[in-house]
Formats: sequence, structure tokens, C-alpha cells
Amino acid sequence: MDLVTQASAPCAPPGAPPSRTTLRWVEECLGRGAEVRMVRPLAGGAAHANHALLVESRSGSAHRLVLRRWTPRARGAGSPVPRGTDADFSPEREIAALALLAGCEVPTPSLVAADPAGAYCDAPALLITRLKGHPPRPSPDDLPEYLIQLAAALLAVHSRGGASTMPPYVPYNRLDQRRAPRHALRPQLWERAFEIAAGPSPEAAHRFIHRDYHPDNTLWSYSRLTGIVDWSDASYGPVAVDIAHMRLNLALRYGPPAAERFVAAFDQVSGGYRHHPYWDVRCLLDLLPENDGRIIDEPTMPLVEDYLAQLLATA
Repeated sequence: MDLVTQASAPCAPPGAPPSRTTLRWVEECLGRGAEVRMVRPLAGGAAHANHALLVESRSGSAHRLVLRRWTPRARGAGSPVPRGTDADFSPEREIAALALLAGCEVPTPSLVAADPAGAYCDAPALLITRLKGHPPRPSPDDLPEYLIQLAAALLAVHSRGGASTMPPYVPYNRLDQRRAPRHALRPQLWERAFEIAAGPSPEAAHRFIHRDYHPDNTLWSYSRLTGIVDWSDASYGPVAVDIAHMRLNLALRYGPPAAERFVAAFDQVSGGYRHHPYWDVRCLLDLLPENDGRIIDEPTMPLVEDYLAQLLATA
């Protein structure tokens, strides 16, 4: 998620280049005589080290790929736990998701090779195809069309068959600790949010969901959505989770009206959708607890709390 500072103690830091042993594995996966011609780090991501690769096969064919390596993530002060060994966040989970996404109307990466145990690479790794496009940079005038495309893309994702074979949706924050963030300006808002989240969840249709759907996990070219990436949290769960996650990111990046316009866009493209603010509150609480390595940036806190106050007014 791109709204928090993520503490980590990686063995393969996001900016660290792949080892020669890892690149040799890539070449072997492409066949005898293949050679890595280019390695470039990709921006974003605290739990993965992502690098764009250009690999030339023995016949001279060029392959545009992404090497995706799992990094450890801190779980409390002084106790880093590798996310690659966490059953909730594993290469195997993304492998299963990419298999279900094969043939999806919205472009998604395809699996080329996998080393989920890190037996051949310097970390657990996947080798996947690289999609065309760049992170979104919409102008204010482009925002309405941008939101429609973000909403429409979810319909293709949620319609994938075999969804029940994926791990079930589980909130990141299990509510074991109910403390306001350290930079909270209005602690009473968080107390009310915890009360709502601890109550029963509204009924919701369960489908295949991205689980971490936000703008920076989408790719664009000439104002058209060209792909959705980062499927390591894909789950079987309420479609409202994807809506809420995108709404939170839009509210903090473009203001709360963008979040409202997004749910209206999804209602339009889906032929009817009623969103419950419970899911928005639950999603926002996923930024906590802070001793799990997540820290809400102090400058962001007023925006977060303004959004939370609006949610609580309708919950």
C-alpha cells in the first residue's frame, strides 16, 4: 500500500540489483544461450524488489520481463519476519492468482518461471511478463474517465472463475490492538472506528479480489488502462474490499470527492452497486497497528482523519 511508511529489514532491498546467481537462473529459464541485456529497478513496493529485465534468447528474440523478489518485512521493533515465509504473503499465492487471471480481459502479468523457496535466487522470486504502460498521471480534466476505467477493470477481475480456491480475505489488522495512531489528532475518531470494525460485517458478494487495488498497481498508456499488477494479496472475499481500498487511496491523493465519484462509477459500470461504509472503515484500520511496521506519515494524518470523520458520519 502506498499510504504508509513501511519499515523493513530486507535481504533483497527494493533498490538492490539481483545477484549474478539470480540472473543466471533467469537466463537458464529462457533457454540455453539466453543473456540478460538490461536490468532496471522499478519504483514502488516495500515488500518486493522489482526489476525490469531485457533478456535476449539464443535466437535473438527479446523478452521484456519483470523479476519479482520477496523481501522481509518488520513485525515490531527489532523482530523482522520475512514476508516470503508468511502463508498470507507468499510467492505461491501470487502464482495461484496469475493462473486464475490467464485470459482476463484486463491485461495482467503471465508467469514465466518461479523459485518460491529461493533455492536458485537470492530471495524467493517470480519471473513474469512485463506489461506496457506507466503509473497513472491523470490531469483533473482526465479524472472522470480515469475513474470509469478503474471501476470497469474490476468487473473483469471479479468475474474470474475458480475464485474460491484462493485464500480467503482476512483484514490486515486483526483488531488485537485497538490504539489510535501515534500522530492522531482526534483519537475519538479511531475509538469509534474500532467499535464499528469489531461489529458484524454487512453481507457482501464474494468474488476473486485484488485485495490491494490502488492507482499505483495499475498501468496506463495514452490515457488508457493497460494492466493491473501486484497480485501477491489476491484473495477470495467481498468485492467491497477492492472498492474501499481504491476509495481510500483516491481520497488521500485527489480528495474525498474522487472517492465518491469512484463508487458512483462502479455503480454505473456494474449496473447497480450499493457500498457500505463499514468496508471503508475496515480498510482504513488496516493501516494499523503501527508496531507491525506500518507508520502513517504525520503530514498525512489530517487528511486521513478528515476522511475517517466523513465515513463515520454515514456509518
